[in-house]
Amino acid sequence: MELSKKLAKYSIEMSYEKLPPEVVSYTKLCILDYFGSAIAGSDKVPVQMISDLVKELGGTEQANLFTGGKSSVSNAALVNGSASHVVELDDIHKGSIIHAATVVIPAALAIAEWKKLSGKELITAIVVGYEVCYRIGEAVSPSHYYYWHNTATCGTFGAAIAAAKLLDLNEEQMISALGNAGTQAAGLWEFIEDGAMTKQLHTGKASMNGVISALLAQKGFTGPRKILEGKRGFFNAMSDAHDVSKITDGLGTEFKILENSFKIHASCRHTHHAIDLLIEVFKERQPTFEEIKSITVNSYQSAIDITDNDNPKTEYASKFSLQFCSALAILKGSANLNDFNESILTDHEIRELLKKVKVVVDPQINANYPKQWGAAVEVEFSNGETLNRQTDFPKGDPENAVTSEELLEKFMNLARKLPEKNKKQIADNILALESIENTEFLMADI
Repeated sequence: MELSKKLAKYSIEMSYEKLPPEVVSYTKLCILDYFGSAIAGSDKVPVQMISDLVKELGGTEQANLFTGGKSSVSNAALVNGSASHVVELDDIHKGSIIHAATVVIPAALAIAEWKKLSGKELITAIVVGYEVCYRIGEAVSPSHYYYWHNTATCGTFGAAIAAAKLLDLNEEQMISALGNAGTQAAGLWEFIEDGAMTKQLHTGKASMNGVISALLAQKGFTGPRKILEGKRGFFNAMSDAHDVSKITDGLGTEFKILENSFKIHASCRHTHHAIDLLIEVFKERQPTFEEIKSITVNSYQSAIDITDNDNPKTEYASKFSLQFCSALAILKGSANLNDFNESILTDHEIRELLKKVKVVVDPQINANYPKQWGAAVEVEFSNGETLNRQTDFPKGDPENAVTSEELLEKFMNLARKLPEKNKKQIADNILALESIENTEFLMADI
C-alpha cells in the first residue's frame, strides 16, 4: 500500500475516543506551550514584517492573528506559524528533529476557529499532525537535516494532515493533500550562516502550505500519490538514506506526541545539553571570567553542523552558537529569553570566553544521536583544576521531563505582556479544551 494511503487511512480512523487520557493531557500542554511562544514572538520584527505583508495583501477574515486582527485561514497559519518560532522556545522531537507545534498547531487552530469546531476535534487533529510529521522526519533523519530544516520540510505534511482531518477529507483527498504538501516542502539551513530572518518564513510557510494543500484537496485538486517513496519523491530527492519502516511501525497504536520535548532555554535545542551542564557549573562555582581557562563541548555531528559559530554577529545568530551559549551559561547562569539581547551580544567577557570554547564530535555521543541529544563538557580552570559533566538528555526531554506546573509557569512568563486575567483565562481554556464546544473564541483574550 502507498505510504500516503496508509497515513490517510490512519488519520481518518483516529478519533478522540481512541486517545488515551495521557495523550489528551500531553497534547493540551503542547498547545499551551505553543500559545506562550506565539504570544512572546508576536511583536518581534520579522513577525511584524510578515504580519504587515498579510494585512497589505488582504484576506477574508476567517481566523485570528497573534499579531492582532483577523485574516484568511492560510494567512493566519503563515503569521501564527512564524510568531511561535522566533523566540526559540517551541517544542522539539528528538527522533525527527522537528518543532511540530509551530507548524501543526497554527494550521489546525485556524481551520478549527473558522469552522467553529470543538476542542476534542482540535486535539485529535493536532495528535494526528504530530504523528505524521514526526514519522516522516524520522524516516529521513539525520541525512536530510544537513541541508534541510526538518520543521519546514517534514512539518508541512503534519500541517496538511491536521487541516485535512478538521476538514473531514476522505482518503483520496487526504492523499492529494499530502502529495501537494510534499511538493511544497522546503527550507534550507543557509540562514544560520548570517543570522537571517528566513527561519520564521520556514515555519509560517510550512503551516500555510499545509492549509492550502488541504483546502485544494477538498476541491478535488489532485496531488502525487507516492510523494514520499516515489522515484522522484521526497525520500529520494531530499535524503541520502531513508527508512520506510519509520512511517508504518506502530502506526495507530503508538502516539509520537508523547515523545515530544519542551524547551526551557531560548536558543537552538542543539545548545541545550551544554547549557544545562554549564549552568550546573555556575551554580556550584560561580566562576569569574579570569578563572576559566578553556571549555570543551563534546557532542554529535548535527549539533556541530548547526551551532559551530565562534563569532555570532546578531542576536539571533547567538542562539545558534554553541560557543556563545556555553559562555553565557557559565558566566550568567541562565539562557532565558531576556538573556539574548544586543547588550549580551557585545559583552566583553562573553565575547572573549567564547573564543576559549572548543566544540568537537564525540564518536559515542554521535552514535547515540538522534535517540539521545547528549553532550559532555570539560571546564579547565586557571589553577589547573578540571571539572567534567555529561548528559544524555537535555532538560525538557521526556527522559528529563519538566512538570505541567513548570510549563504553566513558562507560559505565564512568555505571555507577560497580557493582563493577568487574560493569561489565566487562556490557560484555563486550553487545559480544559476537551470541554469546549466551539474553538472560535480560543484566541479572544490575546
